[in-house]
Amino acid sequence: MDIKSLQVFQLLARSLHFSKTATAHHMSPSTLSRLIQRMEQQLNCQLLIRDNRTVTLTEAGKNFLNFCDQQIEQWKHLQQQIKQTQTELSGSIRIFCSVTAAYSHLPPLLDRFRQQNSNVEIVLTTGDPADAMSQLEQKSVDIAIAAKPDNLSNKVSFETIAEVPLSVIAPKFANPIRQSLQQSSIDWQAIPIILPEHGPARKRFDQWFKTKSNKKPTIYATVSGHEALVSMVALGCGIGIAPKVVVENSPVKNRVEYIENMGDIQPFQLGICCNHSERNHPIVNAFFDIV
Repeated sequence: MDIKSLQVFQLLARSLHFSKTATAHHMSPSTLSRLIQRMEQQLNCQLLIRDNRTVTLTEAGKNFLNFCDQQIEQWKHLQQQIKQTQTELSGSIRIFCSVTAAYSHLPPLLDRFRQQNSNVEIVLTTGDPADAMSQLEQKSVDIAIAAKPDNLSNKVSFETIAEVPLSVIAPKFANPIRQSLQQSSIDWQAIPIILPEHGPARKRFDQWFKTKSNKKPTIYATVSGHEALVSMVALGCGIGIAPKVVVENSPVKNRVEYIENMGDIQPFQLGICCNHSERNHPIVNAFFDIV
C-alpha cells in the first residue's frame, strides 16, 4: 500500500465519516469505498463496520490505524531529513487568526513548520475571524486560519484542518434569561441575544433562529469576535451561539453553560487559506505542506 492510501485510511479512521474523508482527499465516496475494500482484501480482514448511520473500527481496523500512524510518521521524518539537506527557506510569512485559534490550532502547525523552516520569520496578527477573508483580499496577510465561508471565492485556496461544533450558550448563574429558557414554551422575543457583527457565525445564528421563531430576535448587542460574545453572555447580557473551542478556552467559561436540545447548528470547517495567486509561493506552499 502506498502512503497516500494509508493517509486516506488514517483520516477515515479518525473522522469515521466517508463523505468528509472523500472530500478532503479529492475523491468520490464510491472511490473511497473501493479503496477500503482493496485494503481489506489485501489484509484479508474487515477494517470497518458501516451501516446507514454510523462507521466504526473493528479491532483489526484499530491495529491497522496504529500501523498507518507509524508509517506516515516515518515517511514525514524521512521527508524532513531530505529537506534539511536542501536549501532552507528564508524570509517571513504573515498569519492571521483569532485569539482562540492562536491557542487551540496554530501552535502544532507552527511547531511542525518551524522544525522544517527555522529561518522563516513568523508575523502573527490576531483579530475577529470574520475578517480573515478581507485580510487576504487586501493582501495584509499571506495565510489566515478561518472558518470556510458558505460561498468560498475561487480566488482563495482553502485546506480544512478541523471541524468546529457550535452551541447555544447562556449565563450560568440564576437570572431571568435562565428562567425563560426553562419554560416548557420559550418566548424567544423575551430573550436578549448577543450576535457577532458579521461572518459565518452570524449566518449560522440567522438559520438557527428561523427554526425557533418567525419573529425578529431581540438583539441586546453585536460584538466583534467570538471571545467578546462569550464574555457578554458570561456577564448575563443574553444568550448567543459560539464555537465550543472558544468557550472552552475562555477565561470566563465557568460563568456560561451550554443549552441542550436547541436543535442542530451547522459546524464550521476550520482551515488555512490564502489567495490562490500566492499558493505556489515557496513559503506559503511549505506551510500548506505541513497540513
